[in-house]
Amino acid sequence: MPVERLLKDEATEEKGDRARMSSFVGAMAIADLVKTTLGPKGMDKILQSTGRGRNITVTNDGATILKSLHIDNPAAKVLVDISKVQDDEVGDGTTSVVVLAGELLREAEKLISMKIHPMTIIAGYRMAVECARNVLLQKAMDNKEDSEKFRSDLMNIAMTTLSSKILSQDKEYFAKLAVDAVLRLKGSTNLEAIQILKKPGGSLRDSFLDEGFILDKKIGIGQPKRIENAKILVANTAMDTDKVKIYGARVRVDSMSKVAEIEAAEKQKMREKVQKIIAHGINCFINRQLIYNFPEELFADAGILAIEHADFEGIERLALVTGGEIASTFDNPESVKLGHCNLIEEIMIGEDKLIKFSGVEMGQACTIVLRGASAHVLDEAERSLHDALCVLTQTVADSRVLLGGGWPEMLMAKEVDELARKTPGKRSHAIDAFSRALQAIPTIIADNAGLDSAELVSQLRAEHHKEGSNAGIDVITGGVGDMQKLGISESFKVKQAVLLSATEAAEMILRVDEIITCAPRRREDRM
Repeated sequence: MPVERLLKDEATEEKGDRARMSSFVGAMAIADLVKTTLGPKGMDKILQSTGRGRNITVTNDGATILKSLHIDNPAAKVLVDISKVQDDEVGDGTTSVVVLAGELLREAEKLISMKIHPMTIIAGYRMAVECARNVLLQKAMDNKEDSEKFRSDLMNIAMTTLSSKILSQDKEYFAKLAVDAVLRLKGSTNLEAIQILKKPGGSLRDSFLDEGFILDKKIGIGQPKRIENAKILVANTAMDTDKVKIYGARVRVDSMSKVAEIEAAEKQKMREKVQKIIAHGINCFINRQLIYNFPEELFADAGILAIEHADFEGIERLALVTGGEIASTFDNPESVKLGHCNLIEEIMIGEDKLIKFSGVEMGQACTIVLRGASAHVLDEAERSLHDALCVLTQTVADSRVLLGGGWPEMLMAKEVDELARKTPGKRSHAIDAFSRALQAIPTIIADNAGLDSAELVSQLRAEHHKEGSNAGIDVITGGVGDMQKLGISESFKVKQAVLLSATEAAEMILRVDEIITCAPRRREDRM
């Protein structure tokens, strides 16, 4: 056995330049994959799973695309992670983050081939990021005081977010839905209070916002269809013990009459439980598990609306919205917090009957009902709306706003460029590269719209050398437009998150100089 073999058989290691090359190539491939979904004219991807049923997802959302990929390349995984974090943190900008990181690495690769050390590049990137962030901070506008203006800001942000998604045709309509929903939250960033229900049928235009809460269940037989001033008990308990379950129960009896006695005892137990529940003084009982027909009958006699099988999400949200708590024992009614709402009624959407709770305790809650031609359209609509809602709640919390359409990137690029001129030493190359990477975003937006990107970006650069310019790419007319007039704006928080995450990810990949892949486990070892 030769001395220089350090690792087990089959384990591979790539050193130095080869390792760096493979991580660059992987990261850039990922960036190129989602690059085409960027911007208002971005295209969608179809993802087909190999599992049973071969589910298809049609999506434009960077995070969704990357989440569904099984990737072997370690550097590409870093990019997938940052897009996930971006999705959880601010909800939008998932594509931009990956594209920007990819561009930073592409520039870094050129620098490394010029024999500049990765640490020097990282130092330059660090300086550039600080500079770019300060520009954003200076240029951000804040209209929190003026509620009219703030609302129009929110509308613009929502429309900008939605314009690259499937909802772009009806973006004004959906932006209004999203803004109304978020403003009802009154500044809390808890998206659980906004429920999104998807009902196939109709067109996207038929979607609407409903204040109150809609539960996707039918009302039981012989029960009141409409309850005013409801007191709701939300529970998670078994209501199916009134019959001897055949499976698993072994009872030895002398005669059939004894079986009947056992049944009667079980029934009595059930009746007592129902009596306890009724003693809470409620007129609506919602259970997560199923309710058999006997207790249901008892509830109906007492004039209580009993709903079974409200799935877990529904239950958690209901408890949250009505201000009740989920109960599972009913011995001391005084300690259980009941939920309240003004009216419970049955409504029809399409051909489904649903139960609507209006006038709920948490006035912030609402339900957005999405209609659409098919399940795929609905899923994508839900993802787009979710992006918009995330961005809006973040903006309500941190009300600073920037213009969109490549405007912030060009601004940052210009300032970073000036910094590069002032900086002595090799770092200036890296800072220069950073500004080129920033300009790649407007370039790609223009490319996706089929415009001449080189021409447009150079026009933009010229515009931005004038003070206080609002120029950005207007993909509709295919030229440079005034972003303020077009009402294209983005949330400051999203842009800042994109900038910082992309740089950190690029830095992390740049630091790599060796990749060690461990040997796969052999099957025979297990015997």
